[in-house]
Amino acid sequence: MSNWNRIGKPIVVLCVICIVITGALAATNSVTAPIIEAATIAAQDAARKELIPEAGSFTKVEGITVDKVSDVYEADTGGYVITSTGKGYGGDVTVMTAFDADGNIISLKVTEQAETKGIGSNVADNPDYWSKYNGLSGAKELVLGTDVDAYSGATISSRALNSAVNSAITAYNAIP
Repeated sequence: MSNWNRIGKPIVVLCVICIVITGALAATNSVTAPIIEAATIAAQDAARKELIPEAGSFTKVEGITVDKVSDVYEADTGGYVITSTGKGYGGDVTVMTAFDADGNIISLKVTEQAETKGIGSNVADNPDYWSKYNGLSGAKELVLGTDVDAYSGATISSRALNSAVNSAITAYNAIP
């Protein structure tokens, strides 16, 4: 058996397979990326509307650069919705925090999380726990255990949520 059949031919065949698969993945990505982006934007708009239901529309606020804050939106009725993240046990916890025109927290919504099911998810998937932040002032950072109690058994996830809210408070206070 020649070296071509033993070594060269399998290498060429594998390279051709890799090129074809790469092309197929690129084509699939070019078709699905805009659809996924549109669905993500629609979900974020719906979440903002859920946090401030009386708002008709939201306008993105530019120029706010706070660590762990990805978006700041102003509602046409006054108030803001700020998207931020905190480091949880299973990864980042993404939180939308709504503020009224006076700087008080109206409500929270966790939009993404990868916390442990049944432990950290008790914080990330629990609107009753999020409601403990409602009505708190956004004038200063909130201290876990003083301003808001940690969820028993899910301290790291509670810290992640609190950290995300504190990042949102910092961004809110940076709005001109």
